[in-house]
Amino acid sequence: MSTQITISLPDETYRRAKKLAQLTRRDVATVMADTLSLSLPELDVAMTSTAVADLSNEEVLALADLQMDATDDRKLSHLLDKQQAGTLTETERLELIRHMQLYQSSLLQKAEGLAKAVQRGLREPMTA
Repeated sequence: MSTQITISLPDETYRRAKKLAQLTRRDVATVMADTLSLSLPELDVAMTSTAVADLSNEEVLALADLQMDATDDRKLSHLLDKQQAGTLTETERLELIRHMQLYQSSLLQKAEGLAKAVQRGLREPMTA
């Protein structure tokens, strides 16, 4: 199921989307829909998981050190390379979206763990 919406984009954003659409031989609407799908993490997992505030110090540190599984990381890199080369199949495009959502969800969890670790004094704040 999909919902149709109308949005206004900055000219530069539209120009980049149009260029990507041309390079990947897709229409601009599909590029924009895919970009939004890749950019918005699936928050249902984070919403149902244990609140970071309720985790032990050890669990908070483990969350702060969270790394993507090596196999998933390699697969994501491979799919991104194929996307860059313009050789991504439709099946691979959907797989890329799934891997990007997994990556973004993990990154969000890691950031929450790191923020809580700093708040608890378990880690030093990152410097600019």
